[in-house]
Amino acid sequence: MAIPSGSGTEVLKRASVHANSDAYATIITGVANHIYTVLSVVACEVAGATESLAMRIDISAAGSNQIFLFPNQQVAGDGTFVWNDKFVLTGTDKLEVYNSAGNVDWYVSYIDQDWT
Repeated sequence: MAIPSGSGTEVLKRASVHANSDAYATIITGVANHIYTVLSVVACEVAGATESLAMRIDISAAGSNQIFLFPNQQVAGDGTFVWNDKFVLTGTDKLEVYNSAGNVDWYVSYIDQDWT
């Protein structure tokens, strides 16, 4: 992506996955000429069982270049995990979240800078 030199937009947005169970779910799918600054990620376990959580970035949606931000975070039944470290996705990067079983609700707040 080239360095932006014109005008664009900057919008605060949110994304969510409801009742994810034993699977990776894509929560943000990047678009060319966009920069996404993730502000926070909240995972809430709603089935009453201990869960293993993970979050990764699929660089350029290649499927083979995956960077784990955390590979195995435990959260107690009916517990909440909050990730407050900021990070950036560019272009066609994908943010994917995972939980081992049961039901987990995921909520992400981010800034979308559109330079198209």
